[in-house]
Amino acid sequence: MTSLSRLKAALQRQGIHVERTGHVYRLRHAEAEASVLLPDSLPLEEKAVKQLLSFAATHSADGHHGVCKACATPDFHPGGIAPVGAVVATDPEFVIPAAIGTDINCGLRLVSTGLKYDAVAPHKDALLSRLSHALLGNARNLPIFSRGYAALFDSGPDAFIDCLPNEGLWAGVDKNRLQEELSGCISLDSFHSSIRHAPEALVGARELIRDPGLGTQGAGNHFVELQVVDQVLDRQAAYAAGLAKDDVVFMIHTGSRDVGFYVGKRWMDKARAAWPRQMKYPEHGLFGLSGPLADEYLVAMGTAARYAWANRMALTEMVRACFEATLGESNSRLVVDVPHNVVLREQGLNIHRKGATPAREGELALIPGSMGDFSYVAAGLGHPDWLWSCSHGAGRSMRRQAVRRLSAEVSPGSWQCVTLREERRLEEAPHAYKPVGPVISSQEDAGLIRAAVRLRPWLTFKA
Repeated sequence: MTSLSRLKAALQRQGIHVERTGHVYRLRHAEAEASVLLPDSLPLEEKAVKQLLSFAATHSADGHHGVCKACATPDFHPGGIAPVGAVVATDPEFVIPAAIGTDINCGLRLVSTGLKYDAVAPHKDALLSRLSHALLGNARNLPIFSRGYAALFDSGPDAFIDCLPNEGLWAGVDKNRLQEELSGCISLDSFHSSIRHAPEALVGARELIRDPGLGTQGAGNHFVELQVVDQVLDRQAAYAAGLAKDDVVFMIHTGSRDVGFYVGKRWMDKARAAWPRQMKYPEHGLFGLSGPLADEYLVAMGTAARYAWANRMALTEMVRACFEATLGESNSRLVVDVPHNVVLREQGLNIHRKGATPAREGELALIPGSMGDFSYVAAGLGHPDWLWSCSHGAGRSMRRQAVRRLSAEVSPGSWQCVTLREERRLEEAPHAYKPVGPVISSQEDAGLIRAAVRLRPWLTFKA
């Protein structure tokens, strides 16, 4: 009996039916159904299946609002509450805060340095030293006016840029470039926000704030990675993105840090508290919000989402400063900034993406592998069956605890991880992740994306 047959039998005993056609699994139980895109070489995990169906079954207490469609991309694996790789669409008056969690607008950003590998490689040691000091050595100098955060949350990122002080790192920043790069941040202009949802520490009485979260990666799978364009797969898309073979780029993966935790935790608690006291809690323990509360959640979420943009922008300027101090002026520019872990109103629906990213037609998506595997720039094709989405990475194949037990097997190859924490190097080792190749090819075959550029890792920085 194959492992898939055993899994299907185990799920059948729990009332869950699994059918497979090609790379697509159809999941169904009495209350909901969902689809998962997963190539033959990657396993379907029982816990992730049950988590996805639980979200697919979530509805309002009165039964008038709920999930319209649920699916998952090939990086599908269990999460803390929601499975990673899940995409859940609800009607426009309903949201599920737990489907997004607390790492709100965790996202991926790709920036071209404007330099070729042959020009940068001789300066590797100097770059490594500067970047380690900036990214890992707590050498950040990012003062922010409190009115700047008020501008960010009440007006928008453009107002935040206008309020940056001419001191610290910001003294050398090209603010016109920052304004121009806002157009490369997918869906950033769709987030509504308000200072009333921000932590008090960012909007207090002090005129100048030195925010300990701004310009930080966070733990887990977050990173800053120097990469090299290894192969151009679609000349037209690569040209439009301004990428050519041997270009040096850097990719940033981080989110809203403590602000996201503050907003996400409060609103998951609010969703539970809003459930009528006289009614039994749903068996899966998941709660949504409808009506005015759903609208207000989207404003709170947008507040954290705007902060996540500011965080990635700050990290971008820190890396740029290191390159310019080492190699002089460059033609660095943003390629794209793509969100995940957000709710976006699209096609008359609220689309929740947890560890999945928009892949709308005409827009770019970023799909990193592990720090020992390739990453991809892809052109979205806007497939409605998969809710205009694609994976945000390769997806974990091993839990962090399991990887630590296999620490003796970790041996770096061509990849180099720079970190102050040895456990991070172990937990995020390449064998802890699925191979990115099948993840990409299955999504191309299904019509979600078209791979445009392949990037090879060079130096990965993890906090």
